[in-house]
Amino acid sequence: MIVSKLTSKAQTTIPQPVRKALRLKDGDEIAYVIERDRVVMTRANSAPVDDPFATFDEWDSEADRKAYAKL
Repeated sequence: MIVSKLTSKAQTTIPQPVRKALRLKDGDEIAYVIERDRVVMTRANSAPVDDPFATFDEWDSEADRKAYAKL
């Protein structure tokens, strides 16, 4: 079991094995799901902010990426 301590300011350090398992790096967001008496922590899935086509899956083929690359 991996543990960490909570500071007086309600902060903790995510242990290195957990960061490695979730592939976390500086600036990444973490998602929490509360399930009765436990919390599941996962890496949050966030779409790139600078990609205007991120929400349009139907335009996400290799041909589309080439066609729109220089816009």
